[in-house]
Amino acid sequence: MKIIDGSYGEGGGQILRTALALSVITGEPVKIINIRAKRPNPGLRPQHLYGVLALKELSDGEVKGAREGSTELEFYPQRINAKHVRVLIKTAGSITLVLQALLPAMVFAEGEVTFEITGGTDVPWSPPVDYLKHVTLYALEKLGVRVEIEIKRRGHYPRGGGLVIGRAYPWEEKKPLIATKFKEIHSFEGISHAVRLPSHVAIRQAKAAREALERVYPSVPVEIKEEFYEPGKDPHLGPGSGIVVWANTDILRLGGDALGERGKPAEVVGREAATELLEQLKTGHAVDKFLGDQLIPFLAFAGGEIWVSEVTRHLITNVWVVEQFFGKVFEVEGELGKPGKVKVVRKVRV
Repeated sequence: MKIIDGSYGEGGGQILRTALALSVITGEPVKIINIRAKRPNPGLRPQHLYGVLALKELSDGEVKGAREGSTELEFYPQRINAKHVRVLIKTAGSITLVLQALLPAMVFAEGEVTFEITGGTDVPWSPPVDYLKHVTLYALEKLGVRVEIEIKRRGHYPRGGGLVIGRAYPWEEKKPLIATKFKEIHSFEGISHAVRLPSHVAIRQAKAAREALERVYPSVPVEIKEEFYEPGKDPHLGPGSGIVVWANTDILRLGGDALGERGKPAEVVGREAATELLEQLKTGHAVDKFLGDQLIPFLAFAGGEIWVSEVTRHLITNVWVVEQFFGKVFEVEGELGKPGKVKVVRKVRV
């Protein structure tokens, strides 16, 4: 059995998600110790636990130690089935983090996998669902990965209640991704939403983001959709707002996002998302700092080279987890916190 130390690198839930996905793909049992050891509240939190249970269901696996707060886990996968996976996170636990665990494994099934996940769509410390849909899945499509998601209802902290459904197709053609430097920004797009709040919140967020982007790139078109609901026709459980903006370049999309919170003006939220995106664009590297680590498990099988706007702890950690399973796969150039390059030196075949 492969033993993975969950305290390595940034010591968070990323190790668990990637290790379990690779366990399912390879059919190799795995034991994870010191789960989330470097977090203020170590061990499995709800969204991690639900990710584990979803992969257990997908692979008809067995698991020991799958309970909240557990710092050690044993996972025994069987085979990846083409089936419907339903995950009901009863809190605002992150739907996108559950999908980070599920996505690499689902595309190795023999047929289509459909899924339905309830929980948090736009919550702190995890990618917003619009980023996953418009930036991550756009990049994965270049690798030959086909996944569709639909946001049926949003869920914010603390009540959750968001609903995302989707479908993953078998990964038939693994295309290497070469994403080094972009030459051109074709346009900016985004989605600004406000639920159980006045419509002007979404409108003001969008306006502030648009103005910030136009100041730096006056000749690049900006289109940010505004999503809000009439009182009485709003299906969401609790109030919340957020915005995701992305740049459409000649290679991939780079993104930035921000969440609303009580007492934080909508203009600040909009500017924050735009500023984050502008920061990612400064280096000219085609992959933003959030997407870099998400691509690592897929790149291992497809091959290629990506240049990231920033080498993050998440990226270094994900490279380490992949190499615990397969030996040397990547070459990473660049210091932590600085722009860098990731090259696949040996493609994995399973």
